[in-house]
Amino acid sequence: MKTVIFDVQGNKKGEIELPKVFNTDFRPDLIKRAVLAIQSHKRQPYGSDKLAGKRTSAHYHGVRVGPSHMMNIERARMSRIHGGPPNLQLTARFVPQAVKGRRAHPPKVEKNWYEKINKKERIFAIKSAIAATAFKDIVSKRGHLIDDVNLPIVVDDSLQEIKKTKTLKEFLEKIGLKKELERAKVKKVRAGKGKMRGRKYKRKKSILFVIFEDKGILKAAKNIPGVDVCLVKNLNAELLAPGTHPGRLTIFTESAIKKLGEIYG
Repeated sequence: MKTVIFDVQGNKKGEIELPKVFNTDFRPDLIKRAVLAIQSHKRQPYGSDKLAGKRTSAHYHGVRVGPSHMMNIERARMSRIHGGPPNLQLTARFVPQAVKGRRAHPPKVEKNWYEKINKKERIFAIKSAIAATAFKDIVSKRGHLIDDVNLPIVVDDSLQEIKKTKTLKEFLEKIGLKKELERAKVKKVRAGKGKMRGRKYKRKKSILFVIFEDKGILKAAKNIPGVDVCLVKNLNAELLAPGTHPGRLTIFTESAIKKLGEIYG
């Protein structure tokens, strides 16, 4: 399978033979497993204070007669506060169903969030996600706007030397990705409580540049919304399929394509 090589002016320069990795079977189930495994490795353990709701003098007297007895007085048998102001006397505490009581099953720090995936499955997931970038229907289904663009997009190595954001944007517009850049500009307010937790806004994931070495493009691309740059040796399933959805619009450099053939066949 061959594809066109572009230069940084957006002109067709020639053709290149794609490596066998682009013929890998499409396995969205494996890709999803690999992405979830990566995401689980980023989770921080969290849990409540072990004494939360337990810092109280409330207790229960399990006797039927005698001083301070708490049986046969038509009250639920639970820990209660003794003494104090009249409005606090015999107020239930400590038990989960009481006001200001402890939680029945709080989150625990010792819970293990780390998900494992077999090495061969992880590699196959990356190969499958790479192959998905060459299918127009899969990429379009993910939401990318690629009307007249042939996939996969391969550019000569001079792309790696672009150091200005303006120059990089002009190149992307020349190869027909102006609508995609406009799509990624949209900033949406998140629904739900995440707004209170430091993640008020959501942005679209846009183009992924896969390069052999960085000669300035990393700095040029970081100010374009939704765009990521990755060295070919550091490719993973999450970069190729953000949110477990494969088919990310990806631009490869010529040397990165050759290196993919060496790494994945």
